[in-house]
Amino acid sequence: MSELRERAVRMAGVLEKALESQNLQIQDDSAKHAGHAAKKGLDGGETHFTISVVSPRFSGLNRVARHRLVNELLAPEFETGLHALSLVLLTPEEQ
Repeated sequence: MSELRERAVRMAGVLEKALESQNLQIQDDSAKHAGHAAKKGLDGGETHFTISVVSPRFSGLNRVARHRLVNELLAPEFETGLHALSLVLLTPEEQ
């Protein structure tokens, strides 16, 4: 993740700590949404991401609960310009 920019680095830190992730991948998809209204006027543009996480914390949680957990963890980022996430959230047994 050495090429990640500021928002992505912050998100990685939050997710790694809270989820004890075994595998975390973050891809900045913001360039694909350059004309999107939510991106206009935002410096740096880090607004759209694909995130894949493998974590034991997802055990016993359905898909909606997993997404809700990640969205709650990243709530401060949504308040400062994050617009959309595409999430792949698996337990170690599901990978």
